[in-house]
Amino acid sequence: MASYTIQKRKAASGALRYTTVVRVKKGSAVVYRESRTFSKHSTAVSWGKDRVHDIEKNGVTNGATDVTLGQLIQKYLDDPHTDIGRTKLNVLKLVCDCDIANILITELKSHHIIEHCKLRKEGGTGPSTIGHDVSFIRSVLKIAKPFWGYEVNDQFIIDAYPLLHELKLIGKAARRSRRPTSIEIEKLKEALEQRQHAQSAKIPYIDILDFSILSCMRIGEVCAITWSDVDEENKAVMVRDRKDPRKKVGNHMVVPLLGGSWDILQKQPRNDERVFPYNSRSVTAGFQRVRNKLGIIDLRYHDLRREGASRLFEKGYTIDEVAQVTGHRNINTLWQVYTELFPSRLHDKDDAK
Repeated sequence: MASYTIQKRKAASGALRYTTVVRVKKGSAVVYRESRTFSKHSTAVSWGKDRVHDIEKNGVTNGATDVTLGQLIQKYLDDPHTDIGRTKLNVLKLVCDCDIANILITELKSHHIIEHCKLRKEGGTGPSTIGHDVSFIRSVLKIAKPFWGYEVNDQFIIDAYPLLHELKLIGKAARRSRRPTSIEIEKLKEALEQRQHAQSAKIPYIDILDFSILSCMRIGEVCAITWSDVDEENKAVMVRDRKDPRKKVGNHMVVPLLGGSWDILQKQPRNDERVFPYNSRSVTAGFQRVRNKLGIIDLRYHDLRREGASRLFEKGYTIDEVAQVTGHRNINTLWQVYTELFPSRLHDKDDAK
């Protein structure tokens, strides 16, 4: 038996969207599901009634001729075999709320993707984020045929790329140079100390903050370190699956713990297999709440990684030595940090001659 429900939600732009979900049940089991999002409630109701009537009359069809981009994305998100990171998950969910999600995948053309990018730009979204939209839509289309047999491809997106770049609708993210000041770090520590001493608090924010800076690790890496990966003899840890655009998994690195990071690690209680057995999102959420309360502008937790690398350069470590700590395969990023810290280094050498 086919039926439909209407779900109201607010899109990223603030506009109301109405998602019609059509289900077909046999007994208590759902054997078919599809959805489509509309800007008007009356349209959502009308489509739901029409689809239920069509299914009751003609049965369920699974061909690509009646599959929208939104339905394809939802199918991808629901598939237990797809490995989806947090960024990709959030982007694809947002795309499902956009007008492009209502277009049949067999009818998608370059102008549709260009129009989607224009609307996103008009909504205040930056070129780098819009580029994620395009990239993730393409990734879903690329697997549509081998996964589900849909006769579609991503050529229309490939054709759109030159114009998207020419119009500056997509592009690389602006390189950040933000470092916390000593005063900001002092204020953060004072506020975080109060937070971790609250009755219900369990996270040692100060230790994790200091360790993040001194080790130059991402917060996800910090919270994933296990005691079994600690090298007591060499004062180092194995960081597993370190982020690398060329290699998603298996990128393990032995990282030396310099400065006071080794001492911070050693004083952690050994009542869990992880050194810092906390959810990385909870750590960053606590950091963000304190940061916002203090009125500190444009500071992200990830900026602490840059702060750590900058401190190592200031202590005299070379670029390849810092790369061994940060895990950068491409040292261009570190070179930019270094040249920003010491812009007069060539003048100094010239004056010394």
